Amino acid sequence: MNTEFTPYYAVIFTSIQTENIEGYAEMAQQMEDLAKEQAGFIGIDSARNTIGITVSYWESLEAIQQWKQHTDHLVAQRKGIKDWYAYYNVKICKVEREYSFKERF
Repeated sequence: MNTEFTPYYAVIFTSIQTENIEGYAEMAQQMEDLAKEQAGFIGIDSARNTIGITVSYWESLEAIQQWKQHTDHLVAQRKGIKDWYAYYNVKICKVEREYSFKERF
């Protein structure tokens, strides 16, 4: 069991889309690919049904702020507000501990 754990941050983005989602999937993939190149990026989990939930993981608040201000990300944010989202909410949380379970096959 690994007892060493370094806290990190999670950005929880929840959203409800408008009916106009043309170009959304492509932009979402571009943003995920770009985020993976950013300093301090750890990972991402995402699910979409009626409500979309994307959680990205970062080493620091500074890394999150740099991502938020990235030029291409700013373009995507504006497009999201203008065309794709009827609602969204962002929460930034510090992860102090984690654990998981995986069934053995």
